[in-house]
Amino acid sequence: MTITMGKDAGQAPAFPHQPSRLPSRLLRLAPLAAAAMLLAGECRADWRLQPTFNVSETFTDNVSLQSDAFRQSQFVTELTPGIVLSGKGRRFQVAGAAQARQFIYSKGDLPNTADHSVEYSFAGNGEMIEDMLFLEASASASRQPVSAFGQQGGASLYSLGNQTNIKTWRIAPRFEQRLGRAAALSLRYSRDAVQADGLATGYGDSLGSTISASLASTDRSSKLGWGLSYQSQDLDSKIGGASSTESALANLRYALLPRFALTASVGYDRYEFDSLGNGNAGSNWSGGIDWTPSPRTRLSASLGRHYYGQTGKLDLTHRSRYTVWRVAYDDMVTNSREQFLLPSTIDTAALLDSLFAATISDPVQRRQAVAAYIQQTGLPPSLADNINYLSNRFFREKRLQASSAFQRGRSSVLVTLFASDRVALSDQQTDSPLLGSQFATLNNNVRQKGVSATYNYRLTARSSAIAVLSFAHHRSLTTEVENHPRELRLGLTRELGKDLRAAFEYRHLSGQIDRIAGGYRENALSATLSAQF
Repeated sequence: MTITMGKDAGQAPAFPHQPSRLPSRLLRLAPLAAAAMLLAGECRADWRLQPTFNVSETFTDNVSLQSDAFRQSQFVTELTPGIVLSGKGRRFQVAGAAQARQFIYSKGDLPNTADHSVEYSFAGNGEMIEDMLFLEASASASRQPVSAFGQQGGASLYSLGNQTNIKTWRIAPRFEQRLGRAAALSLRYSRDAVQADGLATGYGDSLGSTISASLASTDRSSKLGWGLSYQSQDLDSKIGGASSTESALANLRYALLPRFALTASVGYDRYEFDSLGNGNAGSNWSGGIDWTPSPRTRLSASLGRHYYGQTGKLDLTHRSRYTVWRVAYDDMVTNSREQFLLPSTIDTAALLDSLFAATISDPVQRRQAVAAYIQQTGLPPSLADNINYLSNRFFREKRLQASSAFQRGRSSVLVTLFASDRVALSDQQTDSPLLGSQFATLNNNVRQKGVSATYNYRLTARSSAIAVLSFAHHRSLTTEVENHPRELRLGLTRELGKDLRAAFEYRHLSGQIDRIAGGYRENALSATLSAQF
């Protein structure tokens, strides 16, 4: 996750109900305060703080990802100190990483290029009162595309074209209580925020409050399982104003066989926002199966109906000696802020952890191997993460994601595919400050699909060759605007010592800027030296 600050980037405006930025800044400290409370009573803990430092030199023939008529070549020096933090005690767990990048240009700074950037992602959870009160907290900063129909950035971290900075934080206390042997009660309150910087003044900073409750059976010896859940959320957005959602659900699970169960649910959803029509509330139902034919395979699938139409869900996972497979499909009402807080992307580390489990049984060693692989290949923390873009609107999204990882001998392959169809449900006027009135309908119905593949070949015990290829197609069905971002990276890595690594890479980026400016292309060569302390 990256947050990039350019020369013209302004400060994120305060929330509409706040008289100054001071309360906003205090609220941002909430996750840190939560972490302090978690650690206050913990004397024995396993902590690890690892400083890192990267230096790279890149030659690019299009430093700001502009059209051919305006492209300029530069040498770019990048200095990147960082830290990796992990802590684990009897009642808490904390993990995160942060980096600060400084960019130095051989010909001086140019418009649409970054001076420096800061990226971080931290998350923690802990037990405040044993077996009763728990606390979760997280904070992140990320660079995100403003629109699906402009420069997507990719591996070019210094270009600001169509990019903005997103900060999020979330804190959620949770109360749990077992009701004998038959059921368990869970109550949760969460407070969260999403903010954009001055590069996207039309995206509404927002505060959210969510109350959720669930009551579920806990008797594993019974063939019949049941659950009740309720959730209510209130949002306050600078652009979109106030909105709220509410849902109630009852579900049943009946085990026909030890590894095969039938599932069913009924419920009610209500959404309050400025919509394109009437009827943002109604009942829902679903029926499905939950099948675990072996410890390495699981299939969960359901079909049903909500007020907005027929829906379905699918989650299939399979692991063999050399491969890991996952296919997931969902159909829901959501918004971009929710996906910034709880990303719907494929977790890279989790996928690789499942793959390496066949050859590395120790979880600590496996986690280290996964981290080393991600660093060598330059993979992002999550895959298919360009599926999200800025919008102030609620939309119905149908999303399909598939991923596969393979490892055998000297070779490893990672392939991901995604497809999504977003249909806006709320008023298009809320996106006018973001896109301009002439493009306000751009996000009415957006269809995206893409594929990425990473191949790693271990040349020697210390050297590897890497190839990364990604392709996506974004299309606005309302305006017929399209974008075809592509990325190709070819590289070599070499371990110079236990904590020192060198890398050399060629990359090619291409895509669309807009209807008027046309497309962009970039070719770049880079050399990087990475150290851990």
